[in-house]
Amino acid sequence: MPAPRATNRPELSAFLRAMRSRVRPADVGLPDIGRRRTPGLRRQEVAQLAAVSIDWYIRLEQGRVGVPGTAVLDAVGQALKLSAAERHHLHLIARGEAPPPPHVSAPASQSLRALLHSMPTTPAWILDFRFDVLAYNAAAVALFGPGFAVGTNTAEPLFLDPAARDFQLDWTRIAREYVGNLRANLTRHPDDPRLRALIGELRRRSTEFATWWDDQTVEKRTNGTKRVLHPTAGIMTLRYDVLAVQDGSDQRLSVITPADTDAENALRSLIFQRNGLRAVK
Repeated sequence: MPAPRATNRPELSAFLRAMRSRVRPADVGLPDIGRRRTPGLRRQEVAQLAAVSIDWYIRLEQGRVGVPGTAVLDAVGQALKLSAAERHHLHLIARGEAPPPPHVSAPASQSLRALLHSMPTTPAWILDFRFDVLAYNAAAVALFGPGFAVGTNTAEPLFLDPAARDFQLDWTRIAREYVGNLRANLTRHPDDPRLRALIGELRRRSTEFATWWDDQTVEKRTNGTKRVLHPTAGIMTLRYDVLAVQDGSDQRLSVITPADTDAENALRSLIFQRNGLRAVK
């Protein structure tokens, strides 16, 4: 099969400029600062949103980057808020071939869901490689609150919700683990537009994330101990274990257990009260 090639550089330049001109800073959460000679986003803003260098993006608009990769084109498409049809067109004029279909996460298997619900006193949940929640048990909701639901992403509130820093008493260490884990996941899934968009958003909106991302940390989050401050149960020292699901889905089973007797009593009380369970003595 012949290698892809950019087939229409003038059209690529015109298309990117047109798409950039129609997106307002407010549409993508950017402040509208300074006088703009032309409508829409500046080149450096698109580069920032897509997590690419401004020099590379300028060369892309000018048709001087050879054949761009599918993942970076999708990141640019996300930054420009392209529709599915526009994304398809971008790939055709930039690479000379149709884009790969977007990755659709496989749901957590029925056996894994049964495993989660067989542990009523142990907070547990299933994540994909983007840190999107695929399944969880009632004990996880008792610990994290009713906002913990399928489809939510655990990385976004960690960096973007100030309340996460109050809850996670070891926030800096946990947050750095997330950054290193996301970098490792991006290496395995470089063409996933959702993952690239998540990383781009966190780089843009979190100073800490951007700093730690740029230091090239790579890490797999497997286990550890952390302290949390629960609004009703108080301070608990908890252990966490992240177990790989060995079926090729790149899903992870996350489990929380108490690290000491005080945490065990507080966690059990919290879960039993939330789930209406009775302790057997």
